[in-house]
Parts: sequence; C-alpha cells; structure tokens
Amino acid sequence: MAAALWRFVYSTLWRLLTPFIWLKIWRRAKREPLYGVFPAERFGFYRKAMPKPGNDDFRAAPVWVHAVSLGETRAAQPLIEALLERGLPVLLTNMTATGRTEASRLFATAIAQGRLRQVWLPYDLPGAVRRFFRYFTPRCGLLIETEVWPNLIRAGKHYAVPLALVSARMSEASLRKNLRLASLARQTFGSLDQVLAQTQEDADRLTQLGARSPKVVGNLKFDLRLPPDQLDAGLAWNPGLARPVIAIASTREGEEGDFLKAIAAPPRTQDGVEPLVVLIPRHPQRFDEVAAMVDGSGLRMKRRSAIQGLPAPRDVSSDVQVLVGDSLGEMPFYYAAADVTIVAGSFAPLGGQNLIEASACGVPVIVGPHTFNFAQASENAIEAGAALRAQDAADAWRLALQLLEQPDDRMRMREAAARFSATHTGATRRVMLEISSWLM
Repeated sequence: MAAALWRFVYSTLWRLLTPFIWLKIWRRAKREPLYGVFPAERFGFYRKAMPKPGNDDFRAAPVWVHAVSLGETRAAQPLIEALLERGLPVLLTNMTATGRTEASRLFATAIAQGRLRQVWLPYDLPGAVRRFFRYFTPRCGLLIETEVWPNLIRAGKHYAVPLALVSARMSEASLRKNLRLASLARQTFGSLDQVLAQTQEDADRLTQLGARSPKVVGNLKFDLRLPPDQLDAGLAWNPGLARPVIAIASTREGEEGDFLKAIAAPPRTQDGVEPLVVLIPRHPQRFDEVAAMVDGSGLRMKRRSAIQGLPAPRDVSSDVQVLVGDSLGEMPFYYAAADVTIVAGSFAPLGGQNLIEASACGVPVIVGPHTFNFAQASENAIEAGAALRAQDAADAWRLALQLLEQPDDRMRMREAAARFSATHTGATRRVMLEISSWLM
C-alpha cells in the first residue's frame, strides 16, 4: 500500500480514537495529576506563545527539543544546556508527567528566566501538529532517540522546519515493527533532515527505514553532568551506615516480586552482615504499589519520602532491610551510595534501563538478560569489565552478594566504569557541530 494511503488510514484512526484519548488523559491524571494539566496542549492549543524574533530576551525563534519521557529528558540535558549556553531560547516538549517533572527540576533556572519553556507535544493528529508549528515557529526540531511520528514529520517539512533525530537508536524489535508499514516508515524517516545515531548498528537499522546518510555521533547520556552535592552525599552516607548497600534501580512491573523473594532468602553475606537494599521503582505512579509489596513481603522497610532532605545514616536504622527510593531526581545519590547496583528493566522482556549513569557514578553494575534498548552500551560495559550480566533476579542477587565479598573485584569494576564512561563522552559536541548551521 502506498505511503499516502497508509497515512490516510493512520490519520483516520487517530481521529476516531480522539474521544478515547480524552478518556485516557482523564484516567491517567487520576494517578498522575500533572498528566492532566493543560490537556488542550495535547491537541495543539496553546495559551502563550514564545517571544518572537526581535524581542530583547531572544535572538531568534526557539530551538525545539522533544524528549518524550524521563529517560529522554535526562539524555537531552547536556544538549539543552549547550543550547542555553549559546544564548538560544529552547522550547522543550514532553509526553509524560515524569519527563515534564524532571525537566522542571533540571532547568528550573532557565524556566524562571524565560529562556526555556515547557509544553506538551500534541498527539500525532494532522491538525494538532500543524497548530503546534504555526504557534511556535521553531527554527529547528531535535527529536531525542526514537520519537518519529508521521504527521509530525510531515508538518515540519510543510513549515520548512529542519528536523533531526538525535542520539537516535533503533532496536531489532523496533525495526521489525516499523517495517510492518514499510512504505510509510521509509517516507517518514526519509523526510528527516539529519539522523545522528548512537552506534553504527543503529545507523544501519535506520538506513533500512529510509533514513538518509545517518551519522554516528554517540550517546548523549554519556555527557550527563552529575550533581556534585548528590555524589558527595551518597559517598558520605555509605560508610556511615556501617553495612554494605545494594541498589536495585529502575524496577518495572513484574520484577520486584522476584527480587523480594531473593532478598528474603538467606544467606546474606559470609560475615553475616545484612546489606541495606535500596529499591527504586522506575515510575513514580508505582511508588505506593511497590512500597505495599515490600511491606507485604515481611521485609522491614522505610520509604525515602519519609526522610527530609538527603538521607543521613541516622535516618535508616540498622533493622531496616529495604529503603524504597520513592523520589525523583536522586539517582546519582543512590548510585554513589551503593557498593553494587542492579539496573533493572532488564529482568523482564522490557529492553532494560540506562546503565550509563550508574557507570558514570563509578559503581559496579549488574544487568539482566533483556537489554535490547541499550544493547550496545550494555555489551560495551560488560566487555570493559564495568558490568556483569545475570540470568534472572535470583542470579543478580547472588552476584551482588558475591561482589560484596570481593572488594578487589569491586575496585576493578569501579575503575573500569570510570574508563568506560570517559571513553564514550563527546556526543553533545558532535551533535552541536552537525546542527551548527541551524543555530546561526
């Protein structure tokens, strides 16, 4: 079927689903109130435009950056900071409440100064995306990692807005999914002005989808600037506890139960010291659910939200077995405090979560078998000696306890993590060079 016909069918389905989209917004806002803020923006209706060229506060139209959710927002941080340092106004769009919340925290100063504005990206309805481009007239659009939508890309071309897919990744599973509508996918990816891929494997897959001459620039996540206050607090917290810390980070639905079974089963360590487990769910809407699971498992727990400020050793008594990390924006603290980190999202077929931040904090990492969303980074970290791969939650827990008994191995992994992180930096500089003509 021709691309034009597929787009017609695709757009018609979006229009038919519009009443259900409103229902989705209403239902999700009951769990995540921020998700329901300014719902009209999700259909391309905005209340306040960015200042236009000529305004004393802005040299030109905004650089539009789209980061769909939490991970993409964190990945975009070094790029957005580089744009702001150039004196360029930034329009930042998200689709999830977690992404928007994190952006509000990361760029609070720029938002207060009027140099960065946050809005929701509209759903991929033809009229909604056209209204978005007419309203904000961005000088260019930088889509982070995977966010390619047919009507959005078509509208960008119509309004002559250069578009780049930045820190682009494409897994084998996503490639197969896109190839089900091959003609529409190839027209859409082929309409991008630039595709700046994380790895050569990503570039090759994107070429199969019609991307024109993609370039490999690396992964923006390696350029993250970690907050020194959190790192210092985590490093100071660990020895004050007088027991080791295992962080289980970014867990998703279906993973916590297996980890809790492993944690509850003796033995702990050979010297009988019970480690403190910091269990950090990926999504904040699951904080209460996970805390209830820990409580129901019989393990003694405390919630991070019950502690004011960054935790001090006295805030977690020696009888607490699990600290539930129900906070946002504190992952560097958790990583710096940990002797070993298990990066979850990879113990169910979900593709894994980002291990780069943990490596940058210098902590030994264990991942599960399902890391296809971060395949190259995971394999590189394992080859570098910065990470280990476990087969399941019980195996990951066994490896973590084993590393606690092997300080020399932990030190080697810490040193390998530092080298691994340093070797892969520079993506932000390369992206800025590739898009420099759009920023004049």
